[in-house]
Amino acid sequence: MRRFTLSSLLLLAFVSTTITAQNKKKQDQNAIKKMCGCYEVTFNFAETFQYSNDSLYKPSKTKSDKALEWAQLVEDGKDKISIQHLLQVGSPSKPYIVKHWRQDWVYQNTNFYMFNGNNSWKYESKPDTDVKGQWTQKVYQVDDSPRYEGSATWVHVDGKSFWENRTDAPLPRREYTKRSDYNITVRGNRHEITDNGWVHDQDNDKVIREEGKPDVVLAKEKGYNTYVKVDDSKCKAAADWWKKNNAKWALVRTKWEKVYGRNTDLSLEAKVDNKALYKHLFSDKYTEEKDINKVIESFVIQKP
Repeated sequence: MRRFTLSSLLLLAFVSTTITAQNKKKQDQNAIKKMCGCYEVTFNFAETFQYSNDSLYKPSKTKSDKALEWAQLVEDGKDKISIQHLLQVGSPSKPYIVKHWRQDWVYQNTNFYMFNGNNSWKYESKPDTDVKGQWTQKVYQVDDSPRYEGSATWVHVDGKSFWENRTDAPLPRREYTKRSDYNITVRGNRHEITDNGWVHDQDNDKVIREEGKPDVVLAKEKGYNTYVKVDDSKCKAAADWWKKNNAKWALVRTKWEKVYGRNTDLSLEAKVDNKALYKHLFSDKYTEEKDINKVIESFVIQKP
């Protein structure tokens, strides 16, 4: 009869745990990359509950839109997966391409930029133990400036694969040009992979935040965005656009990575020369690295 020493048993346990973790990570990576490709998207948002004391309060109108969206795999690394979203709109024979949001997934990330209102993000460093086995989803604006991020564990159970997190975020584009009665969206995000694509399920709070005071929830909102996979050929125009413009946006991402790498609180100007950053960067004027670096840096508010 073979006898095992304590050290042998510990080694076997370690090897078994390592293999299990590697298999789990592979499952996570596969789930994330299933969000790539061409999708028919339906965006649905409805304000569900209101808590305002103002008798004249008007809830946001229910919104439902459809679009064709190409999700391009930009980076497929050991601990990072990056996906760029592109909207393809207009006539199918002559579509117009809009650079949309980007999502980066970083494994066991410890560096965070947490939205803090007023176009500012507070830098936080978390201990390794807090993010063990987790993936951080970092969501960026159309100009690759920060939006929101949060860390959680991908779950694979009963045939389902999903990730869910709750985090502070700026007002969505559909709201911030129309609403000024709240300043924080506390986003409850759930990404679930389905047989025909994926679903972005949201339970959001519209929050009034003032320094030194407790948060006030003005209203709640339900978001339910469905991504139904279609043949990649339907998004050929978007895929071709990315091939043509990828080099420029790689320069933009590189500059932002240097800004984020400073690991300090970040505040951004809303406009420079009376234009938002995306209007600068969407212009053909900005193609060279030095010009891109200069305009991005002009939006970063320097501490006195």
